Amino acid sequence: MSHYKISGEVIPCMEEMLLEMPGKLNAEGYFGPLYRGKIHEEQLSGHSWLLRGLAEHYEAFGDVFSLSAIRRITENLYLPLRGKIGTYPVDRDSENAGGVSGEMAGERENWLLSTDIGCAFMSIDGLSHAYQITGDESIKSLLDEMIGFYLAIDKVKLKAQTHCTLTAARGMLRMYAQTGEKCYLHGAEEIFALYAFGGGMTKTYQNLNWWGREDSWTEPCAIVDSLMVAAELYKITEKPEYRTLAARIYHNGLATAQRDNGGAGTDTLICPGSEHRHLYPLMYEAFFCCSMRLAEGLWYIVENRERLWAETTGRVEKQENGTYADGDILYALPEEALLPYAEPGVEVDGMTLYPIVKGYKVPGELLMGTKQQILFE
Repeated sequence: MSHYKISGEVIPCMEEMLLEMPGKLNAEGYFGPLYRGKIHEEQLSGHSWLLRGLAEHYEAFGDVFSLSAIRRITENLYLPLRGKIGTYPVDRDSENAGGVSGEMAGERENWLLSTDIGCAFMSIDGLSHAYQITGDESIKSLLDEMIGFYLAIDKVKLKAQTHCTLTAARGMLRMYAQTGEKCYLHGAEEIFALYAFGGGMTKTYQNLNWWGREDSWTEPCAIVDSLMVAAELYKITEKPEYRTLAARIYHNGLATAQRDNGGAGTDTLICPGSEHRHLYPLMYEAFFCCSMRLAEGLWYIVENRERLWAETTGRVEKQENGTYADGDILYALPEEALLPYAEPGVEVDGMTLYPIVKGYKVPGELLMGTKQQILFE
C-alpha cells in the first residue's frame, strides 16, 4: 500500500481514494440519488468540483479511471440537461436564507433549488475542463446554453451567489483558451465588471457572498476566484487595471482570510451602504470548503507571483471611496491586541493607521474576537 507522508502523519494517496470511489457511486456513475425528471442544483455544483479534481488527476497521470469517470459524469448527469437550462427559476423569492453551506430551498419547475442561488452554473467550470480533455462537442453545446442563459439573467436582482458567478467566469476563460472564441472572454469580462463595480466586491477586496445580502459574510472561495479571474484577464488583455485588482485582492482581501493553521475562514463584510465598519473573523476555518479552495489559490499565487506585486507610493492617503491606502495596500485601525502582528503604522489625519493585519500572522486563539476598523464614508 502506497502513502504520502505529511508532517509525520501517513495518509492514503489519491490512487487509493479513486479505488474506493466506484463503490460510492450510483448506477449511472455519479454521487447521490437518481432524481428522475428533476434537476438537483447542488448535485450539479458539487460534481463540478469533482470533474475539476478528476481532470487535474488525469492531466497529471493520464489514468484510465479518471477519464472514464469524467465521461460518465458528463454523459449521465450533465448532458441530459440540454434544452432544459432555460427553465431555471429566476423569478424566485431571494429571501435572506442560507448558511455557510448551501441548504435546500424548495422545488420550482422541476428544479430542486439551493440557498446558494445559481450554484448550478458553477458547473460551467467543471464542464469546461471536461471539454478541454475530451473535446466532446456535445459538452460545448451544453456549455454554450448554460453560459448564454447565465449571462442574460439579472444576477444582482436574483442575489446569485458571487462564488458560483466567479467560478462560472473561470470556466468561460478556460473555454476562451481552448477555442479562441471572443464570446467567452467577453462573458468573463462582463461578470468580473459586475462583481468588482456592481456591488459584489467589498471595500476590503473581499466578496459580498450574495448581492444585496449585507447580513452575510465573506467567502474565501470567491476571493480566490476573483483573484484568479482578474489575473487571467490581465494575462489575456494586458489591461493594467486587472493586474491592479488582482494584487489588491491578494494583499488585502485574501491575506486577511488566511488563518495561522494554513486554512481559510469567513469574515464579516464591508460593503457599499453597509453600517458595518469593522473587519473581523466570523468563522475561524471553513475546512469543508474554503481551505480546499485556498489550496488552489495559493498554488496560483506562487505560479503568478511576478504579477501580484503591490504598488506603493510611501504615502497613506484617503481614497475616493473613503478608505485609506498607500497605493494598493489598504490601511485600518486594528485593535491593540493585533498591533504586535501589524506592519509599521503611520500618522494620517490625526490617526495611527496600519496595513490590514494578515490573518495568518495572528495565533488562532487570539484572532477570533479581534476587530480592525475600516475607515470609509
